[in-house]
Amino acid sequence: MAEKKKVEVDKKALKAATVEQLTDRLRRASTAVLADYRGMTVAQMQDLRRKLRGGGAEMVVVKNTLARRAANAAGLGVLEKELTGPVAMIFGRDDPAIPARLLSEYIRANRKMVIKSGILQGRLLNADTVGQLAELPSREVLLSRLLGAMQAPLGSLASVLQAPIGQLARTLDALRTQKEKAEPPATAPAPAA
Repeated sequence: MAEKKKVEVDKKALKAATVEQLTDRLRRASTAVLADYRGMTVAQMQDLRRKLRGGGAEMVVVKNTLARRAANAAGLGVLEKELTGPVAMIFGRDDPAIPARLLSEYIRANRKMVIKSGILQGRLLNADTVGQLAELPSREVLLSRLLGAMQAPLGSLASVLQAPIGQLARTLDALRTQKEKAEPPATAPAPAA
C-alpha cells in the first residue's frame, strides 16, 4: 500500500516537473509550431529532432492535458483548443521562422506530419500563416538585404558628389587642349650674329 502511494506521488511530481519545464519553454520561445505527428515512426521522430536541434529548434511531445496546463501557466490559453490529438510542439528562440521553416522542409521531404497551428510572440497563428512564416528569408538574409538597401543610396551619393569634380577636371583638360591648339608653337630665338 505504501509503495502504491509512493508511485502515485512520483507520478504527480513527474507531471508537475513536466508542466513546469514546458511552461518555461513556452515563455522563452519566440515561436512555437504545433504539428500532428500521426504515422511517424520512432526513427523518423529522432531524425526530425536531430535536424531541429541542428537548426536551433527543439521538439517536445507531451500529453495534451499537461500541455494545456503549461499553456495556461505561460499565459497562452489560446493554445487550449489546438491541443487535441497527437501534437508535437516545436520551439524556436532566436529566429521566429526557424521552427516553421525546418518543419516545412521536413514535411516536404517526408510527407509525414501536418502543421496544425503556431504561436508567435503570444499570438495564435493558423496553419497557413505558419506556412507563410516558413517562407520568410532567414534573419541573416534580411539583414544583408537591409544593409544593401542602405548602401545603395550612399553609393549614389558618392557618385553624385564625384561627378562635379570629374566634370571640372574634364573642363580644365578641354580648356588646356583648346589653348594648346590656339597658341602658335613657340619658335626658338634666332642666334645672334
